[in-house]
Amino acid sequence: MLSENQLQPDNSVIKPFGDLTQSEKNGKIVLAFLDNDLKVMGDFYPPEDDGLPITGDYIRNLLEQKNIVYGIRHDEIFRAFEKCIDTYEIVRDVLIASGDPPIDEEPEYLQLNPILSDPFQIWADEHGNNDSTVDYRSRTPFVIVKKGQALAKLKRAKSGEEGIDVHGGKIDFKFKKPSGIIGGENTRMEGRFLVSNINGQFLFSQGIVSVSDHLVIKGPVGYSTGNIVFPGDIHIDGPVSDGFKIYSGGSVTIKQTFDVTDTVTKYDLNVAGGIIGRGKAKLKVGGTLRTKFIENCRVACRKSVIVEKEIINSNVYTLERLEMGEKGRIVGGEVYAAKGLCTGNIGKRTGRAARIHCGVDFTVEREREKNNGILRVITIKIGRLKEKIMDPDTDDERRGKMEALLKKLEEQQRQSQTRVADLLGKGITYKDAVVEVRGEIVTGSLIEICQAALFVSEPLKKVRIRLDRESNLLITEKL
Repeated sequence: MLSENQLQPDNSVIKPFGDLTQSEKNGKIVLAFLDNDLKVMGDFYPPEDDGLPITGDYIRNLLEQKNIVYGIRHDEIFRAFEKCIDTYEIVRDVLIASGDPPIDEEPEYLQLNPILSDPFQIWADEHGNNDSTVDYRSRTPFVIVKKGQALAKLKRAKSGEEGIDVHGGKIDFKFKKPSGIIGGENTRMEGRFLVSNINGQFLFSQGIVSVSDHLVIKGPVGYSTGNIVFPGDIHIDGPVSDGFKIYSGGSVTIKQTFDVTDTVTKYDLNVAGGIIGRGKAKLKVGGTLRTKFIENCRVACRKSVIVEKEIINSNVYTLERLEMGEKGRIVGGEVYAAKGLCTGNIGKRTGRAARIHCGVDFTVEREREKNNGILRVITIKIGRLKEKIMDPDTDDERRGKMEALLKKLEEQQRQSQTRVADLLGKGITYKDAVVEVRGEIVTGSLIEICQAALFVSEPLKKVRIRLDRESNLLITEKL
């Protein structure tokens, strides 16, 4: 058995080798008590020079002296002991003993669904942090939930249990009061789950879980927000940057400039600043559109379009009216306004000519144009195919395959021709459509109502243009 001095290893001081006493050269185990004596870790030291090694009696006496009686890890101790005496190396962080921690008593409480707590981490897990092909515009800080989605789960009450430390002493359990949550607006309990009543934005504030049917963005839309996809109304206080998409199942209000890339809103769109496109920008509005100006953009709107100042080099489509301010101006581009329009000026002497189409349903016109395009492609294919069939160098097997393909193309051609014929009369829907211009229509502008056209060869000022049903011609009247 080792001396009494060797049983005090955790009080020893590391000294230079030459200054060590005989007892300090002996092997030793340095213990560390952790977590209020729930765990004991040990470092096994081999002897120095002619010191004595660790023995089994030394270990038993050390455990007894330190009153370590519960949860002793005999296998770990033995493996560390063998390694230390065989290799003469220090063996660190050996689990000597571990007790049983107490289990706190918990009342019944609602626990938040973990998938809703960190949208950025969820996004990173789905897309990968190092993928160079990832579009970071799809990253969003907003958590959108679906109707019926689980927001929290009711955790059952849990009884407390006493713990035991390595000395065999009891550890009292505590009464744990979790930071539970309560359901707020647009939520309900369904069995053990708190679920959402609507599609909307998940909100969690001061222990209250709620779902909002509108999304408020205090600043700009950019990389800090990502693309905006929301089932309800959206309110944006800042500008919208180029390259970011907006899809809304409600109405959208933007307090500053709107740099459009691709936007669809089910109901109204209100833009306090102007709307700027980049040539390929697309904007679809299911309700009314109000804005200061529209520039280089393609806009389709089911209800009226109201523009205060200018429409520049844009294609604007509405199934109702285009209303512009007293000094409003349409420069370049094309306007389809089914029920007519009212503006200050059409065209600009130094700008591109504008083309105005009224009285027609633009959705029907676009469908007709689409089918006409298909017809043109099919007609070209049929012509080329007939030339190859008539070619004397074409063998019989290949000619048979081409004749079968020709029959299919001719059938597609007949179907497209029938579709175009059906659409011809359906496009004209508002023969009472009127174009009113409080200022001037410049030379080169084209005005069309129900496919009756007026090419402006001389400037027209303060006029109303409408369709004369008897003559099916456009007439102009002074305002």
